[in-house]
Amino acid sequence: MELRERALQGLALADPAAKAALTRELAAAAPSLPIAAHAPNADLPVPGRPARPELIHPAKVPRRSPSRPEGLAALLHAIAHIEFNAINLALDAVWRFDGMPREFYLDWVRVAGEEAYHFGLLREHLATLGHSYGDFAAHDGLWSMCEKTKDDVVARMALVPRTLEARGLDATPQIQARLRQVGTPAALRAVEILDVILRDEVGHVAIGNHWYKWLCEREGLDPVRHYAALVERHAAPRLHPPFNEEARRRAGFTDAELDWLAR
Repeated sequence: MELRERALQGLALADPAAKAALTRELAAAAPSLPIAAHAPNADLPVPGRPARPELIHPAKVPRRSPSRPEGLAALLHAIAHIEFNAINLALDAVWRFDGMPREFYLDWVRVAGEEAYHFGLLREHLATLGHSYGDFAAHDGLWSMCEKTKDDVVARMALVPRTLEARGLDATPQIQARLRQVGTPAALRAVEILDVILRDEVGHVAIGNHWYKWLCEREGLDPVRHYAALVERHAAPRLHPPFNEEARRRAGFTDAELDWLAR
């Protein structure tokens, strides 16, 4: 078994439970696996997707209050959808990009395994509320940026882990505060799950920061200026305060990068 071929197999799987299980197995086995120099050909569409959830425009996703059971389930579903997409994003990085050090592939397969674990926690909690992944409509913003950056590993590192996923560092404490106000056992269990996700996501964003800066150094690029250019080129979402500066610093953002965000 070769790492990048197996990552592609996981990426192409449509069944969420099977994708998560294969990904966690692959993450455990990865350190002992060979890594091919060239990406294997994709014979199936990627990413594999289940028939549900229905994917709609972000503006059409209904907003519900987590103070009601249905609203809490919808919130958990939205986060589960992010984690499901994050499995695909990490596996895609392992499969797609040639010419990177072995550590790059091992980093991203470890990220994929942790995203699969998060997805499992959220699916289990959803089930206690009488729902399954796929019960609510969702949007496809994360994967659309993956498509935009499929031919540029520098852009991928800049605009997926350290832009879209880093938004979770800012948003999670605010979500947790709302859930603590709700105060039900189900809401407080969601706070506990988000503690796990936030802890791990700091590490995931740090990996994105590490490889973005490694690539910028290799290619003679200024990280802050090139990031601004990539945001414009790929129409990346504009990030708005408040920013979780403490978590972002732990994830490797520099003062110059935080100043740029603040401006």
